[in-house]
Amino acid sequence: MAKTGVFDSDPTVMAKATELKKELQKLVRTIVDDDDYLTETIDQARNTLCALKELKMNKRSLSLKLCQTLSCPDEFKCPLSKELMRDPVILATGQTYDRPFIQKWLKAGNRTCPLTQQVLSHTFLTPNHLIREMISQWCKSQGLEFPDPVHYDNEEGITEADRDHFLSLLEKMSSAVPEQKESARELRLLTKRMPSFRALFGETIGAIPQLLNPLSASKSGSDIPPDLQEDVITTLLNLSIHDNNKKLVAETPMVIPLLMEALRSGTIETRTNAAAALFTLSALDSNKALIGKSGAIKPLLDLLEEGNPSTMKDVASAIFSLCFVQENKARAVRDGALKVILNNIMNGVLVDELLAILAILSSHQRAVEEMGELGAVPCLLRIIRESTCERNKENCIAILHTICLYDRTKWKALREEEHSYGSISKLARDGTSRAKRKASGILERLNRAVNLTHTA
Repeated sequence: MAKTGVFDSDPTVMAKATELKKELQKLVRTIVDDDDYLTETIDQARNTLCALKELKMNKRSLSLKLCQTLSCPDEFKCPLSKELMRDPVILATGQTYDRPFIQKWLKAGNRTCPLTQQVLSHTFLTPNHLIREMISQWCKSQGLEFPDPVHYDNEEGITEADRDHFLSLLEKMSSAVPEQKESARELRLLTKRMPSFRALFGETIGAIPQLLNPLSASKSGSDIPPDLQEDVITTLLNLSIHDNNKKLVAETPMVIPLLMEALRSGTIETRTNAAAALFTLSALDSNKALIGKSGAIKPLLDLLEEGNPSTMKDVASAIFSLCFVQENKARAVRDGALKVILNNIMNGVLVDELLAILAILSSHQRAVEEMGELGAVPCLLRIIRESTCERNKENCIAILHTICLYDRTKWKALREEEHSYGSISKLARDGTSRAKRKASGILERLNRAVNLTHTA
């Protein structure tokens, strides 16, 4: 007697299995017969196979991720995911989307409706109970299990009370100074402790300008209470840590000018956090260019030259990140970066970090010329002799290799170093792989120059 399987025991399941098999047959035929098939077709075929497997294992309800393989009404599908909506919500424009997908759209910095392209008046999402009930009834008619929306709501732990409190704090940033101070302090603490509050700033139209109101409304930086400035700038830093906020924060018109003002006039902690915010924002290449164009490199260099130990590491990190953009290298050179950096290196201050910046700047011809004029060669050779850090030696020899290519007048110093200490040969033998290549390149050029002299 044949063994009765799940496909034979339940007419509803049998109907689903038949539908899935037909769908699978159609997808496989497309993959086999059409050389121009889409990768999505393979994904759909895989999903259909998974659905059949679930049925075979006697799972009466299909996962919602696989419901897209069944024919459901288009109005039940999210316009973004093209899948059956699990938690339908209404956007400000009246369009309905599945909550996780529209949240992702908004957190990416978009402030328009994906369907209509209208600018959103706000980004609050309202549950669409009518559509949800219709989807629930459709699922029941198909023998599918529809999950409770509580599984999808409030994924980031934010309640309506939290949102209301957040909005009230922002409103107080336009009140009298005591209320501003109180609100700024609380926003700083909330965005430090709870990533969900960092996300709220990105989801709420106008939240960042409201936060900045006490600073942007001031006619001069001197009349801003130092603790208020510190709390606002630190909150900006906290917001910038959230990846989805980086673009929005940097492109808010007053942010970078206020960070630059904080670099010049804030308390030590304010300056440190302003530099850290610029470093964090510069993780995006588009922000690197924007920050550079805004003129932020000069105040960073001024702070580096000032030499306060508390601020220097964050300042150096910001300059290092910004100089990965070619235009910012030119700006840094023009703003006097070489003199400031070399003075600190020669004084043994932040050598590791500043050598890394110098190595990046060495791809700019004017930077190489200035290094020669400012006495960089003897300094770099000394570090190669005395340092125990392989990365510092590697950066030094890489910079010297570039100088060697641009400026033949420095070859004498390199020959004397090699004659007296053998530093370059030692690095060519024992250094990192990159250091070996650069050192060998210098030795080859020096030997070639000697041979040409003898021939002449």
